[in-house]
Amino acid sequence: MLSGTSTHPFDSLLTQCIDKGASDMHLSVNCYPTYRISGELLPDETDTPITDKRQQEIVQSFLEPQQLERLRQERSLDVGYSIQGNHRFRINVYFERGGIAIASRWLDGTFHPIEDLRLPPQIGRLAELKDGLVLVTGPTGSGKSTTLASLINSINLQRRCHILTVEDPIEFVYINEKATVHQREVGTDVPSFSQAIRAAMREDPDVILLGEMRDTETMTAALMAAETGHLVFSTLHTNDAVGVIDRLVGAFPGEEQDGVRKQLSMVLRAVVTQILVKTDDGRGRIPINEILIVNNGVANLIRNHKPEQIRSMMETGRATGNQTLEYALASRVKEKLLSKEQAMRLTHRPANLDEMLRVLQAETSNTSQGNRR
Repeated sequence: MLSGTSTHPFDSLLTQCIDKGASDMHLSVNCYPTYRISGELLPDETDTPITDKRQQEIVQSFLEPQQLERLRQERSLDVGYSIQGNHRFRINVYFERGGIAIASRWLDGTFHPIEDLRLPPQIGRLAELKDGLVLVTGPTGSGKSTTLASLINSINLQRRCHILTVEDPIEFVYINEKATVHQREVGTDVPSFSQAIRAAMREDPDVILLGEMRDTETMTAALMAAETGHLVFSTLHTNDAVGVIDRLVGAFPGEEQDGVRKQLSMVLRAVVTQILVKTDDGRGRIPINEILIVNNGVANLIRNHKPEQIRSMMETGRATGNQTLEYALASRVKEKLLSKEQAMRLTHRPANLDEMLRVLQAETSNTSQGNRR
């Protein structure tokens, strides 16, 4: 874990990132520093373009000699970095067109309750689970880590248990509340995700946060941990709650897939898919969540590989916490946070979205009539 100082050549740029309220900063040779603000990349033309010499100085100022050597050999490197004020960043340094580029993600580090994040309340109830696997999925920058941090911190505040996190790098730093929390950083505290979760079986955890399931070895260990009575949270980069199942099973060789599907049907408790969308007024972004809650019926469909029927159960299972993307979009339109046109651009099922809009409109009308009586 690295720390910056006020005179550090990198720190003023990272401070700018915070001051601008940007989630990310990109530094590329011959380009202005560029910041992602409310999802949009904006170059800072009040600065000067980054020269090759300046970029080299920046990289050498915050990477240690062994990290520089790894960068030269592997051509890409992830590190955690902190500046004054305990602001943390996840930094990726990589080669492009023979030169070096830097992508920095500001890790806000603030734990927000589920309701403050404007997430559906059933997501918060996932912190009450005692075992099984919960997957939070979505594209890069969709707020998966923030949602998971909210769930883990909720457990930390409410339950006397042992929480073990495995991250690359550590994004949120937890202080022991009711729970005892240990955090392991890949590359610093343990060589790999798979080794960390295998070792976890000897470390007496109740809850495991696995930053990412990157390979079949890690997936196998995560499924085994969930199967042996642990509550495991992890992420995958997919955009569809039902598709997550095939994505995970499809990572294994064909002859293993039936067994993995059976195992997944027994341990999977929920899949939350998340995207962040700019609000209709352009003043911020809100999460849109598709939620699959796994009950016995869904487990049976997973086991028998019937994804379309799973989607049908999501559409009819709102009472149990299920929520399709189309229902989530329609809800945001009803709240006047998204326009119908925005929502239509975000779905591959426009007819389903139209139907959800009609359903919510009818529910609103019925409620209004009931109140007038």
